[in-house]
Amino acid sequence: MIAASPRPVLETRGLVRVLGEGDARNEILHGVDLAIPQGEFCAIMGPSGSGKSTLMYLLGALDRPSGGSVLIDGADTAKLDDDALAAVRNRKIGFIFQFHYLMPEFTALENVMMPLLKGGASSRQARARASALLGDLGLGDKLGRIPGRLSGGEQQRVAIARSLANEPLVILGDEPTGNLDTKNADRVFAVFEQLAREKRQTIVVVTHDPDMAARTDRILRIVDGRIVDDGPTKEVLERMG
Repeated sequence: MIAASPRPVLETRGLVRVLGEGDARNEILHGVDLAIPQGEFCAIMGPSGSGKSTLMYLLGALDRPSGGSVLIDGADTAKLDDDALAAVRNRKIGFIFQFHYLMPEFTALENVMMPLLKGGASSRQARARASALLGDLGLGDKLGRIPGRLSGGEQQRVAIARSLANEPLVILGDEPTGNLDTKNADRVFAVFEQLAREKRQTIVVVTHDPDMAARTDRILRIVDGRIVDDGPTKEVLERMG
């Protein structure tokens, strides 16, 4: 007997996103279908302006589609009101943006502790978890520094630690290592690999870097708002040449 395939954690069906109307109408995504299971580490690649970031925002329920549907852990986001949608984002999605949006008056440790405390962790638990994450990302000696005393790359790693704090079901990263040097980008991707393998967290990153993409399980390549290739990483990179 063949085991049933697990339900996708992220799924889109005929996903369309349109901006503007009339002569200014611009269809950014054209009927995108995809399914990403739990524990998969997936890269989205494609040229600038191809719709990668738009797709990420829709996958994370930060935007609503013009047509089609997005399902997060089986829930159709189109059927959720704003409060229910916010609850799904807060409980199940961790976001990593190109801009880190740290609270400037709080230390690196305190920034990472915040989502843990909001989620009900004790101060002791939050401090231990935040310290461990920052240590994994090479910031164990910077816990007490405010963002203004950290480099841009260090701030980005604090933001990454913050996004991982509550162990979200899904981690979405829009060029999460774009501002990092090779050593620290490698460190971040090592953490992602570990989370996917050991914690079964689903990780989807937009990246232009083929070396980083090569460390994922799967690549989705998007061009002009359509998925033009989708498969195991090695096979897609070979087809890309």
